[in-house]
Amino acid sequence: MKNKKPKIIIMSGYGLNCEEETKFAFERAGGVADIVHINDLVASPGLLNDYQIMAFPGGFSYGDDTGSGKAYANKFKNHLAKELEEFLTRDTLTIGICNGFQIITNLGILPGALTYNSGGKYLDRWVDLKVEGNSPWLKGVKQLSIPIAHGEGRYVISPKEYKSMKKKGQVAFTYAKGDICKFQNLGANPNGSQHDIAGVNAYNGRVLGLMPHPERATFAHQSPLWQIRKNQNKKEGKLEEGGVGIIIFRNAINYFNK
Repeated sequence: MKNKKPKIIIMSGYGLNCEEETKFAFERAGGVADIVHINDLVASPGLLNDYQIMAFPGGFSYGDDTGSGKAYANKFKNHLAKELEEFLTRDTLTIGICNGFQIITNLGILPGALTYNSGGKYLDRWVDLKVEGNSPWLKGVKQLSIPIAHGEGRYVISPKEYKSMKKKGQVAFTYAKGDICKFQNLGANPNGSQHDIAGVNAYNGRVLGLMPHPERATFAHQSPLWQIRKNQNKKEGKLEEGGVGIIIFRNAINYFNK
């Protein structure tokens, strides 16, 4: 795989709607991405053998009618359980973003569950994150600010599971009070997630699930602080940096080009 572009399969179908942005982020980071409808994968499950990275993007699969991510996860379990386990056993990477995070927790790949925001409202804003765990996806990242857009993003977990998760280093991100929260006078934890958890990992960090959308922070000008940082960089003679979200995708590509 060294010096070759890793191939990414981006799942689609039945209400997932962030496929194009996710594909763009992976390809901007140096990979080759294909958007594949779940029905096509069910028809040809051997397709998974061609890919090194799997992505479950955001959206509203099956309209969230039976709970966010549940119906899509059930379709995967019923038709692709064996192939999914074989994929995860290989040296591969998997990411679930927002609705994708809800899907892979319902698949049992990640601990805990996602439920309705504590305020009972859909939220669309930016958040600051502190990186807690070790993962190929998070190499060299200590903190970042990216947007959220969800109605069922409150992460919950039993005390026993949380103790085990902490011991294994499976907390990937926690919500934190950073520059954007301070600038916009917002609370750090937007949805009431237990232990401020915004993302978790499994399979030694190769599987990552997170509620915020890194694919919506691939350019510097997408940040609410862009004009401020642009002026600071100009005064200090620095080049404008890209969006921080792209780092997560670039780390995934670099994992296969070691």
